[in-house]
Formats: sequence, C-alpha cells, structure tokens
Amino acid sequence: MADLAKLVEELSGLTLLEAAELTKMLEEKWGVSAAAPVAMGMMPMAGAAAAAPVEEVEEQTEFNVILTGAGDKKINVIKEVRALTGLGLKEAKDVVEATPSTIMEAVTKEAAADAKAKLEAAGATVEVK
Repeated sequence: MADLAKLVEELSGLTLLEAAELTKMLEEKWGVSAAAPVAMGMMPMAGAAAAAPVEEVEEQTEFNVILTGAGDKKINVIKEVRALTGLGLKEAKDVVEATPSTIMEAVTKEAAADAKAKLEAAGATVEVK
C-alpha cells in the first residue's frame, strides 16, 4: 500500500499545469471524467412547483479567465500570461498552446476584466465565466 501522507505531499507540490496534466492522464487511464456529476432528479408536479418559494439569484462574485485562442501574436500572449500568472516561460507557452485553458481562477470581477483587457490587447481571445 502506498504511503498516503507522502503522496499528499507530492501532489501538493504540483503546479497548476502539472495538476491539469495529471487529471487528463488519470481520466484516460481509468476511463472516467473529473467533471462534477449532474444529479438527475424527479420532475416536480405542477402544483409543487407553484408552491415552491422563489429563491433570489445571487450575483456572481468569483470569475475565471479562460484563454480561448492565442491569435497571430502568440509571443505577446505568452508574455502577458507570464505577467498575469507568474509562470515560467515554458509553462506559460504550454498553457497558451493548450487552449482553451484557464489562466486565472476565482478572481474578482475587476481583476478578471483587467486580465481580459490585457490578454485581448496582446492579441488573444478570452472568455470570462
């Protein structure tokens, strides 16, 4: 049996890019998907749906910046990804070439908009979710 504490330490040291690559490798090896499962429930009856209280929709406070394309100026996009993420040259290049890829996760609306503007100015196509 593997030493689980040692395994946790090794996994904690992975970069975001390495963790994403590990996820892909495990998905292929085990034939599974790391996507969150969607629960299929029974459809409520019309009367029950009408009696259900209306929930307020919460405004989204955390956003992800997703690079969807590098465009013609790939070098400029790699430079901007490095500036935004602090990744090394090779890691930033790998992220740019593996589009679509998440550049920033769980950031504020302002930070996401700023990152999007910088990446688009460098020639990339970006999506904020």
